[in-house]
This record gives sequence, structure tokens and C-alpha cells, in this order.
Amino acid sequence: MFNPTCLTLARKRRGMKKKDLAELIDISERSISAYEKGDQQPESQSLTKIANALEFPESFFLDADPEELTPDIASFRSMTKMSARQRDVALGAGSIALMLNEWIESKFNLPSHDLPDFGREPSRLTQLSENSTIQEGIPFPTPRSANEPESAAEALRSQWGLGELPAKNMIALLESKGIRVYSLAIDAKEVDAFSMWYGGRPFIFLNTYKSAEHCRFDAAHELGHLVLHRHGQSHGPELEREANAFASAFLMPRKSVLSNAPKAATLPALVRHKKYWNVSVAALNYRMHSLGMTSDWTYRTLCIQLGENGYRKEEPEGSPHEKSVILEKVFSALREDGISKQTVASELHISTDEINSLTFGLMLNVLRGGKSTDSQSHPKMPILNLVK
Repeated sequence: MFNPTCLTLARKRRGMKKKDLAELIDISERSISAYEKGDQQPESQSLTKIANALEFPESFFLDADPEELTPDIASFRSMTKMSARQRDVALGAGSIALMLNEWIESKFNLPSHDLPDFGREPSRLTQLSENSTIQEGIPFPTPRSANEPESAAEALRSQWGLGELPAKNMIALLESKGIRVYSLAIDAKEVDAFSMWYGGRPFIFLNTYKSAEHCRFDAAHELGHLVLHRHGQSHGPELEREANAFASAFLMPRKSVLSNAPKAATLPALVRHKKYWNVSVAALNYRMHSLGMTSDWTYRTLCIQLGENGYRKEEPEGSPHEKSVILEKVFSALREDGISKQTVASELHISTDEINSLTFGLMLNVLRGGKSTDSQSHPKMPILNLVK
């Protein structure tokens, strides 16, 4: 039977209004509305036109109800700058990623999450701080509240055993801690990333059209939402500031910056030193200022120079993009088991291109016999077991 929910999802995933789809396939807008309400079922010829226009196989529209994500579930950045169409495209990608994730988890044992809940357990954050002081002999700042981003970032680093070392591959690190990470591949600067808790699992979606440094900051920003704002509203300027502060502290630990940042804060010096933490020049400039290492005048001067040199649009001496390690292992295991990309797409009732756009381009690369070009070192990953 035709599933109207699948039509709505596919249309929004392609960023189309009902009117757009109706004009594209030469069907009345009233008919599209009737299809999506379930008042009418498209004839075979109309269904073929719909499937071709939306680039989904016809079987997708005959599948079970997909998981529908709503804006209140996800922690979108820059909500005021994002159009409803862009938001729907991103949420549509998230819904399809949930289908893919469920399929993967039915065949593989993926890591369970290791995320504290700083938004609900203030005593937990204090306990982590005290344990860190005892175990490492390093003074640990007592948090003023469970939502204090700086203390939360330091506590999480302590729990994960990172110390003051830079996070070499954020995606691999997050995956090793049980966070499911997928790519959005949406060519829109207004859509940065979003995260959510769904079915007891943490998810992060990254827009890979951004620079590698931008994606790393987005990943840390969304990590902040996952540990700080798990139970409450995930939107609003104050929560975004908290997530930004968490990301800054997580990627550039206070003691590490105080020890390794340039003594003379010039733009060339920041470009050289930003590579140590693999962050953007703008992020390092902000972090140094927030730690009192530069004056207001120096900070503003550097901000102006960043803009004049075009470094806000294009990162100088940029790093290569990080990719998923878990998904690479998944597709490698499928290839060894003789499962082709067409088989995966057929079982999910979506195209190979759709899956590829959600998996950092790994599906088409690995399942056709290639391998990831990501040369970054990864943290030790949990064993990935294929469930027969």
C-alpha cells in the first residue's frame, strides 16, 4: 500500500513544496495534498513520476512509516538564519539516517554511549572534578553549576582520558564513545550541524560542505548540546553560547592553550599555531581572548584582519576532512561478506547516492573496493562485530 508519510519525507528531503512537485510532474497540487493526507492513492503512472522526480525508488513509497523528526527534537544552530526548506532538508536527511542506522545496528554490534548527563546531575560533574584532582594531582576547577561549559568540557576530557592532548580525529573519538555520526552534505552555509538523542542513542549530523576545522568545531559544539542540554530545550542564544564555550574548551584545553599558544598574537602566528589543535584561526583567536591572553583591542584587530584576508570564508592552510571510522569498518565488513552497495540500497529502499551522502562518501568508495583516504590517526576503536 502507498504510504503518504514516505511521500512527505521524500518531498521535504529534496527541499520541495507541494506546488514545486506538482509542477515538476504535471499533476495538480490538490492531488499531491490528497496523496500526503492519505485521501487518495496515486496511480501507477503517477507514482513512477513522483519517484523519478524525488529520486527515490518506488518501493520507498510502499515501505513502513519512517521516523519523522521535528524541529523541537534537534539542536539546530542559527535557527533564525535557516529557512524552513533548509531545516526540512536537514531533518529529512536525519530521518533517512535513522533508517540506515537501524539497518546497520541490526547487523553489527556498535559501541554503547559513554556520555555523562551534566544537565541533570550536578553532583556528577563535581565528582568528576574531584576524582581528576585525586588521580592526576592537577588542580581541577570546581564548577559553579552543572551547566558551566568550561568545567563540563574538562570533566568530560577527564572521563575520556584525554588529558590536555589535542583531539586528533573528532569523528573517530565521538564514534568510539558511542555517538552515531552522519554527514548532511547540504550546500548551504546556514545549515551547520545538529544533534539529538533518539531511542536512547546520541546522534550528530555534520555539514561536510564546511571546512574541516569548521566541522570539528561543529562536532564539539553538538557534543556540548548532548551533555549539557539533554533534557531541556536545545534552542536559544544562551544555549548556543554555552555549546560554543564548551566546544572551545574541549578542543583547546585551558592549560594547553596557556602553554602552547603564541606569545605574540599576530595573524601569521595564529595561522601557524592553530594546527596544533586543528582549529580555525578565528576559534584560536577567540579562545586566547577568552582566557585573558589578549586584550580587547588585539582581539578586535585580529577579527578585522581575518575578514580582510578572507579567512572567514576560506580557512588558511586547511586540514583534510575527517571521516567516519565506524562506517568505514561497516562497509569493509559488508564487502568481505559479499554484500554490494546495490543490496544495501535495495534493502533500505533508498538510492546508493542517498546513503553515500549520509556516510561521508564512504559507501560508494569502500563497497566498490576502495579505501578511505583519511590518513589521520584514530583513537583505539571498539571491536565491531558483524551479527549473522
